[in-house]
Amino acid sequence: MSATRASTSFIFITLLLDVIGFGLIIPVMPKMVAKFTASDIQTNHWLMIMTASYGIMQFFFSPILGALSDKYGRRPVILISIVGLGLDFILQGIAWSIPVLFAARILGGMTGASFSVGSAYIADVTTAENRAKGFGMIGMAFGIGFILGPMLGGFLGQVRPELPFFAAAAFSLVNALYGYFVLPESLPRELRTPFSLKKANAFSALKGLIELKGLGMFVLAITLMNLAQFMMHSVWVRYTETRFLWTPRDNGFALFAVGISAAIVQGALLGPLIKLWGETRLAKIGLFFATLEFVLFGLANAGYQFYIILTVCILANAAGPALQAIVSRQVAPDKQGIAMGSLTSIGSITQVAAPFISLTILSEFTHAPGALQTLQAGMPFFASAILQFIAFALAIFYFSRK
Repeated sequence: MSATRASTSFIFITLLLDVIGFGLIIPVMPKMVAKFTASDIQTNHWLMIMTASYGIMQFFFSPILGALSDKYGRRPVILISIVGLGLDFILQGIAWSIPVLFAARILGGMTGASFSVGSAYIADVTTAENRAKGFGMIGMAFGIGFILGPMLGGFLGQVRPELPFFAAAAFSLVNALYGYFVLPESLPRELRTPFSLKKANAFSALKGLIELKGLGMFVLAITLMNLAQFMMHSVWVRYTETRFLWTPRDNGFALFAVGISAAIVQGALLGPLIKLWGETRLAKIGLFFATLEFVLFGLANAGYQFYIILTVCILANAAGPALQAIVSRQVAPDKQGIAMGSLTSIGSITQVAAPFISLTILSEFTHAPGALQTLQAGMPFFASAILQFIAFALAIFYFSRK
């Protein structure tokens, strides 16, 4: 095995264990919050606050940790973020009040840099031509993690809602041990750059990325795509629980299917698809199918139809790695950390807005008697489809200018 392939395999395992931890808690997070609330409205309110607090912390700290990885190397920053995530899970599992859950989310957001620094790691060890495939490995880790995590979390959550959090903490500890003994450093000392808090500021980092070779419109497209995706993530469990009466185990199986579709495309098919169509055309195709997927989710009137939609729109999973690779091509090797941190900040700030938008839309359109049985129940997905379509149009306009 070549050094590059070995390095990408190491980061794949590290991120896989990270995603399994996240996946474990998704089916039970609403029930965990509901332990400390008196109504569905209060539960939705605190779910929005929890998600927003995590996203706000990631927005400010991802560029900082990315810049620290440009100075000190990727390996120590990844290990610190994994340990912080493990402490976050433990604190959530033992939480005795809403403020404790809130504090845990703050900690998790501050240290949640594994994907931004992991992306910089992939950029370090791959050539520009193979970078989309390398980013696809991150997507495959995400997909496989969602195959294993939510399904296991659903089963454990049927016993006690706290168990998935402790299991997630265990995965984080194993992940930290694995990284400590096995994960090599990817950034040579001669390519490291001094740390500047001014440049690592989230707004300065985003401004620099937007100004880079006319990427402003392209970054806006990525922002809208991220917002649409996080809106779906934020509303998924609450929507399926209320409309289809799904249990944590049902959501575990559904998210298993989401992970399977992502793993197939980003793990097995991404390389051949890039050779067939190229990154630009693949990004367009992925964005189109992502838009279609949201529309069909909103139109679905039975839970089993979600599985059919995931199969029909499987190429939606190709958009993210292709877009990320296109941005990475425009960035110098010694700036990959802060650039990937900036992209993570974009995702983080949309993660702040997403639950407020999607859960508010869900509440507004489903509070009337019988509303759950009408098309208006799907309004959160239709809103995501509109945002995704605008991202699709902006990307096409950007590519036409290039």
